[in-house]
Amino acid sequence: MTLADRDAAVIWHPYTQMKSAGLPLPIAQGEGALLFDEAGTAYIDAVSSWWVNLHGHSHPYIAQKISEQLTRLEHVIFAGFTHAPAVELAEGLLKILPANQKRIFYSDNGSTAVEVALKMAFQY
Repeated sequence: MTLADRDAAVIWHPYTQMKSAGLPLPIAQGEGALLFDEAGTAYIDAVSSWWVNLHGHSHPYIAQKISEQLTRLEHVIFAGFTHAPAVELAEGLLKILPANQKRIFYSDNGSTAVEVALKMAFQY
């Protein structure tokens, strides 16, 4: 059974009508703006894998920094805890944002960010 067949048997893909969708294209690796299938055929990742790979795939500097961070701390709940990278990023962002911005809220998606923004506005 191919990887695409195995995928079709166990995964629901976003924005996909699964009844009529063809098999997905198995990608083995990415480099820069290119994606490569298992046979080595290159495809241009024209949507940056849905906008998350702005700097391309397998960027050496980014991979190195992620590796360094993962050897120290990969994740900690942010409720009641903090860590230097979060504070340093917030401080850096506030330097380039309009002066009326005083705090940073981190979110992993738009709907949560909007929900929390509304809650903050009500509390303010």
